[in-house]
Amino acid sequence: MGHTIRDKQKLLNRVRRIRGQIDAIERALSDESECITVLQQITSCRGAMNGLLAVVLEDHIRTHLVDADPHAHAGEQGDAKEQLIEVVHSYFK
Repeated sequence: MGHTIRDKQKLLNRVRRIRGQIDAIERALSDESECITVLQQITSCRGAMNGLLAVVLEDHIRTHLVDADPHAHAGEQGDAKEQLIEVVHSYFK
């Protein structure tokens, strides 16, 4: 993921916020918080994960598929497409 270096700090900040949200879910469960509170925290965390996925996925598509080097081997671009398809399939499982 060398192409993510330019946004490395932003991505790391997102991951740290997600970690904080997961910690909050754990605390809520330990404290036996109301169901609705736990559910809201879970959905917020899921939204944050989806946002992170969208950013990394968009960068992957732009780097490896849309703006890919036209002189690159056709097999490399095909591999990138297959990898992307696998990731998308695994997300929806």
